[in-house]
Amino acid sequence: MTTTTKYKIVSLPVQSAAGDSENSLWRRLQDSVSRNKVDTPLYRFTVPRFKSGTTFNSLIALSDELVRSNVLIEGVSHKIRRQIEDLEREGGAPVAVDGVPVDSYLSRFLWDEEKYPIKMPLKDIVASILSRVRKIEDSLRVQAADYTSVKNKLKSIYKKQSVSLVTRDLSNLVKPEDIITSEHLTTLLAVVPKYSQKDWLSCYEFLDNFVVPRSSKRLYEDNDYALYTVTLFHKVVDNFKVGAREKGFLIRDFESSPEAQESKKDKLEKLLQNEDTMRTSLLEFLYASYSEVFSSWMHFSAVFIFAESILRYGLTTPFLCTVLAPSTKTEKKLEGILEGLCGFANSKYWKSEDDLGDDSHPYVSSTINVV
Repeated sequence: MTTTTKYKIVSLPVQSAAGDSENSLWRRLQDSVSRNKVDTPLYRFTVPRFKSGTTFNSLIALSDELVRSNVLIEGVSHKIRRQIEDLEREGGAPVAVDGVPVDSYLSRFLWDEEKYPIKMPLKDIVASILSRVRKIEDSLRVQAADYTSVKNKLKSIYKKQSVSLVTRDLSNLVKPEDIITSEHLTTLLAVVPKYSQKDWLSCYEFLDNFVVPRSSKRLYEDNDYALYTVTLFHKVVDNFKVGAREKGFLIRDFESSPEAQESKKDKLEKLLQNEDTMRTSLLEFLYASYSEVFSSWMHFSAVFIFAESILRYGLTTPFLCTVLAPSTKTEKKLEGILEGLCGFANSKYWKSEDDLGDDSHPYVSSTINVV
């Protein structure tokens, strides 16, 4: 079972008027985390300084959409991760983003200018990110449905093979050499209660005078019944069935057809081959999709951090962005450090409901749950 790591992307205001800078604030943060023995990785997170359309009105209009869109992207990321876990039979390969582990990707995140030119309006960047994620989700839905269809067909076949001998398909239990068919002789299949096998073997020859002695052979046994053959003359089949039923034995109707049996075997083998091929293809798609969606999520988070930092600190205040993943025991201690580094307890732009599911703080933060 996979575990969840909770990362936090945080922005802290730089107090330029007090002679502070991003680098000096970064050093103070590193020193505070180390001095207070906070158990967390600590990385710089590079957020572009977007320009086009960056006004308070545009950011306020975008804010609610950012919250909703984050839920969508996070949901797709987690869905992909769960499907990888469900499909991998022996643990599988670790998920990666751009060819490196998630933690390494976060430690060296760089904005992809080719995919998302920073001159674009923020709302267009967000729309482009969402479009990528939705296309992946749609493609995944189709591939997963195709794979599930094949799996369900196999389940149906296996279910028919796992039910009682009274009703299950017998074709894969009976070989051509088990059946004798001639001008005068035929072979029947008898379903015998598991604990009545001795009774069957002691009486089947006497259910009619035209039963071939010692012709009964056990072919298969499950938890409740055993399957036996018995050879007799065509002319006494009906009488034999009546006698067997009176003794508590069921004679199953069975038409020996090597062609039909071979066809069923071929169908099963083809389904198994298709299932394996589709599983491999789906896994490859899932690993690639996880990388793409997670990368999209981090680009989206960069937009969120930028937008909310402007709304929180103002257009002219620079800010430092960082990634942390504190342990549960040290999370409160880290929050106190971050609040202390803000330099002020509030801002005229601070609205208490803007963080993506986080508690209200004088700094901006977004939580990234990585499963």
